[in-house]
Amino acid sequence: MKKVSWFVIMSLLIAVILVGCGEKSQQDIITDLENKMSDMAGYKSQATMTLQTGKEPQTYEVEVWHQAESYYRVALNNDNKDQSQIILRNDEGVFVLTPALNKSFRFQSDWPKNSSQVYLYESLVHDILLDPERTFTATEDHYIFTTNTNYQNKNLNTQEVTLNKKDLSPVQVKIMNTDLEVLVQLDFTGFELDPSFNIEEDFDMKRNMTAAQMNDVPAMSEEVEPMMAYFPLYTPEGVSVETSEKVQSENGERYIIKYSGEKSYTLIQEQTQVVPAMVPMNVTTGIPVDLGYTVGVMTEESLMWSYNGVDFVLASTELEQQEMIEIAQSVYGSEEK
Repeated sequence: MKKVSWFVIMSLLIAVILVGCGEKSQQDIITDLENKMSDMAGYKSQATMTLQTGKEPQTYEVEVWHQAESYYRVALNNDNKDQSQIILRNDEGVFVLTPALNKSFRFQSDWPKNSSQVYLYESLVHDILLDPERTFTATEDHYIFTTNTNYQNKNLNTQEVTLNKKDLSPVQVKIMNTDLEVLVQLDFTGFELDPSFNIEEDFDMKRNMTAAQMNDVPAMSEEVEPMMAYFPLYTPEGVSVETSEKVQSENGERYIIKYSGEKSYTLIQEQTQVVPAMVPMNVTTGIPVDLGYTVGVMTEESLMWSYNGVDFVLASTELEQQEMIEIAQSVYGSEEK
């Protein structure tokens, strides 16, 4: 009888140990993520972002500094120097800096809370936590969540987020369209939790602009090539080019392309100019928008951005903001004419 009791006790102990060593459930991981968000004071991350939205993939290096609750520095660097930008949030507002051109915009905005942000860890975690339709799989080393998204480009409506099993740090993000084609991929190369920041210096607009300019030679100091007009690859249904003309402005040549049909809008392009003085342009009713290959400035009736040495202004009283974003995004990979 004693032998039977001893055998039963040992069997129960082994069962308890095996259960304790088993895989965590999805709810266990969700609870761990919630605790991580409440305990996290900040982080630094490095990643490589690849865009598949044009004829050729384009790669950016992304560095993020975040100090809870509201301090952010996101540096987007590309081999093309005038496409390197910094998104900054501090006590003075939200800034979009283009150091090579000495340009800066200041917003009174709730960014980054107004939409999903692929390069922000807490944004990815919030997408996981808030999506009741999320799916979950586990591999030997990773947890993989597939979720709906809230990106400014509504075509990017599904994402796959891969996290390390050991510490729930980010590994990879894939953002897909409705056909589950990967259009944006982010591969994390570094992640440091709760680093030490000097708030007054690390998130200061002037310090960040000056430091970035010391590493960049302004692109416009080089010999300027003749300007060619870009025709976006996307136009809304029932819309076509009405007129296209080249005019002279005080900054050189300017292309004005007017579209008409079901909706009308105008696309203005001119050579990018280096701003002589570093004075932020205040955008009281605008928001920064991530176009993938650059960060633009959206107001109620216009969208402004720079690409490949050209400043763009898309103006319309009829287009939805989503349509403006799609038109602007389709400039990347389009043909100059």
